[in-house]
Amino acid sequence: MPTSKRLNVAVVGATGMAGHETLKILAQRHFPSARVKALASERSKGMTISFNGSSVEIEALDENAFKGVDVALFAASGDIALMYGPLAAESGALVIDYSSVWRMKENVPLVVPEVNAEDIRDNEGIIANPNCCAGPLTVVLNPLHKAAGVERVLVSTYQSASGAGRALVDELEDQTKAIAEGKEAQAVTYPYQLAYNVVPGGWHPEAGGFNEEEVKIVNETRKILHMPNLRIAATCVRVPVPIGHGESVFVETRDKITADEVRTLLGSAPGVIVEDDPHAKLYPTPHHVAGKDEVYVGRIRNDPSSDRGLALWLVSDNLRKGAALNAVQIAEHALDMGVL
Repeated sequence: MPTSKRLNVAVVGATGMAGHETLKILAQRHFPSARVKALASERSKGMTISFNGSSVEIEALDENAFKGVDVALFAASGDIALMYGPLAAESGALVIDYSSVWRMKENVPLVVPEVNAEDIRDNEGIIANPNCCAGPLTVVLNPLHKAAGVERVLVSTYQSASGAGRALVDELEDQTKAIAEGKEAQAVTYPYQLAYNVVPGGWHPEAGGFNEEEVKIVNETRKILHMPNLRIAATCVRVPVPIGHGESVFVETRDKITADEVRTLLGSAPGVIVEDDPHAKLYPTPHHVAGKDEVYVGRIRNDPSSDRGLALWLVSDNLRKGAALNAVQIAEHALDMGVL
């Protein structure tokens, strides 16, 4: 993004998985930064973290950390976002928060740049980054809605260990090694053993038998698409994969659209790559998509149980498009739009 303007950037939670990925993406995309501050807890102060071929000293997160900062990328917990997000905004920084605490606030835009970039203009100092499944889902649903009108969505997610943080990624690796060595796998981080298993839970339970993650996907998809009455339901499952979330999606549209038309439509949609030739064993997998920016779509079919139904499979890197990449894209658009 060519520009002469240089911004002071703060990455909050720089030592976590999403924070690491944010620093990597800022360098990869040549974000126009004059200075990058890596902020973390007091115990990490003075340590260094790699950035753009060199190292940055980690600074402690406190009320004075945002002086002179233009954009603050919050890759930390909701508690941290609630405590320090308003302080950063009051200091003059545009806050882009990865947690769920601001997403459904009326005065906080929830943004996926390929879908609703114009909402960036409506910010009051804080912009929310969406759930790691809702964001990629809207990237695919938006062009479908524009072409044929989306009326109903059923989604089942296949979410990787990294969505729950580094501790579960490490536990999955330890469990896999233990099983390979004939030992008993220990489950500490998650309620069930994840290796050699799939777990349809691990999120906070909500009303009606749903869990917190499923409710987030429903509410956030509606907000991003500006479709408050969209009929949508989700089932979320954790799978033994380090990085990359898959989603099996059934869509009913207002107007009939064929699978071939959908392949063409999504093939030209921003942020989407279609890989769909099952006879050639071509379809996206988390292993293949890890480290990539786009939302990959395959297994596109007309649903024989519905006159206007579609079925498809999508995969995205949950640390990138599901978190850090989307946040950096928001910052890029804010700069292009004159918001920053």
